[in-house]
Amino acid sequence: MPRADRNAPGRPGWGYQAARTATGTPAMAEHEGVDAEEFKSTFRHHPAGVAVVTADDGAGPAGLTATSVVAVSAEPALLAFSLTSASTTAPRVLGARTAVVHLLGAGEVGLARRFATGGIDRFADPGSWTRLPTGEPLLREVTVWLRCRIAQRLTAGDSTLVLGEVLGTHQNTSDRCPLVYQNRTFYVLGESAVVT
Repeated sequence: MPRADRNAPGRPGWGYQAARTATGTPAMAEHEGVDAEEFKSTFRHHPAGVAVVTADDGAGPAGLTATSVVAVSAEPALLAFSLTSASTTAPRVLGARTAVVHLLGAGEVGLARRFATGGIDRFADPGSWTRLPTGEPLLREVTVWLRCRIAQRLTAGDSTLVLGEVLGTHQNTSDRCPLVYQNRTFYVLGESAVVT
């Protein structure tokens, strides 16, 4: 989850507290930070794309739902995502050399829910996944995915930021509407959502 930028003015709850000078003009007074629940509550109102990250650290397939996937660089092709230390699956993904980032569409909300559910075998249905020739677990019904080498792991608070070097992509986006997550709810982003 991204951090608030403490080097730029912001609203209360973003690392700054509004104040007024003697002339009545706004002034920003920095305070020590925000409560974790306040921070999470604020970001619940910021929509994000939905992905499932799969990997194999040598102990079998592992995967989880992520809403933190971002493109970092085009040349070289790099992406990033974060994994919380609260996730029991995160160490399995972090222990792998490579991973597959599946970018989910509207028809794949079931996968998003399955890979966000703890205490189940997310790969129980052998027909729902396969392996790439290079060994990574691949979800059969997802039409857009990126295979990446985990290039860097950076501890950031209670999470780990993962930087992935993209080694290959697959995309079939015909008639595909992206899946979006906001305030604990999944949404479909279709043509009717276009603002002109």
